[in-house]
Amino acid sequence: MALHFEKRKSASTAALFIVPLASFLASLALTSLLLLAFEVNPAATFAAMFKGAFGSWRAFTETLVKAIPLMLTSLGVALAFKLRFWNIGAEGQLVMAGVAASWVALFWSGWVPGALLLPLAILVGCAAGALWASVPALLKTSLAVDETLVTLMLNYVAILFADSLYYGPWRDPKGYGFPGTAPFPKEAWLPRISGRAHVGLYFALALALVLWFLLNRTRWGFELKIIGSSPRAARYEGIAVERNVVLAVLLSGALCGLAGACEVTAISHRLQQGLAIGYGFTAIIVAWMSQLNPLAIAPVSILMAAILVGGDQVQMKMGLPSAMGQVMQGMILFPMLAGSLFTEFRIRRSAPRAGGPAPGREGAA
Repeated sequence: MALHFEKRKSASTAALFIVPLASFLASLALTSLLLLAFEVNPAATFAAMFKGAFGSWRAFTETLVKAIPLMLTSLGVALAFKLRFWNIGAEGQLVMAGVAASWVALFWSGWVPGALLLPLAILVGCAAGALWASVPALLKTSLAVDETLVTLMLNYVAILFADSLYYGPWRDPKGYGFPGTAPFPKEAWLPRISGRAHVGLYFALALALVLWFLLNRTRWGFELKIIGSSPRAARYEGIAVERNVVLAVLLSGALCGLAGACEVTAISHRLQQGLAIGYGFTAIIVAWMSQLNPLAIAPVSILMAAILVGGDQVQMKMGLPSAMGQVMQGMILFPMLAGSLFTEFRIRRSAPRAGGPAPGREGAA
């Protein structure tokens, strides 16, 4: 009897729920083995992480602070991945949006009415994220340039560009030599809900619903699914593949840009170090764990944010480096990638054919 993989004609509903859960449990098992190798109690470590992320209202709001940009960037990444457009540039799109929103907040306040300053900062930030994403989109559709490398390298261009601004011409002259711009006027501050958690949470939840509706209840979403499955079939059906790819990637960049605009207007209230801390890369893990489902992105983002926030407690209480949270993210990614095979394929058993040729005798007369 032989085993082989067979492509599913449609996605298995059971697999969509079972595979992420099994992958997460596998990641916990792998992390436990790693902790045992360092002679650390896995149960005590997980308990410390849980308490650090959810043990108090303040801890929960700090988890939300990290979950909000993860939700927004993951929505953008998931949209692009639906098309098989591998947008690895969410980090750069987030940073460029933060730069653009800071530009509006710092230099438009003198001639723009105060009530318009915050909306303009957010809109310009989203536009900057979309513009940054348009570069690999146009290269892909016009010259067939691989988007993975382009989006990845543009991350570092954006980060270095932001560094050059807050270390150089945008540095606050009253900042005692520390890198960072002057504080934004209060008219450009995004309101907060509780603690440092801000209304970007409402943006993320609303946009998750909108994106789900677009992908599952509109003609455009249907066209995007066909393009992701087979661009050749999409062209045969008369779908404008290149135009739809560019539009979807622009929306992807705008969603990632909204994350950057919210970070500078709600959290730091200035452009400074700490904007690029890996949200765009973690969003890839979140998108895969969510099976590219916008409605699943919010809870998965909170889970990943809890791992990051709980990593600080691990450092203080267990004597482990805070990078353990990032190690756990990696432990989640590998089982998730392996498990995704079972959402697209099923395992079939087949009996060898009776009277078939003996091994090594296929070519015998």
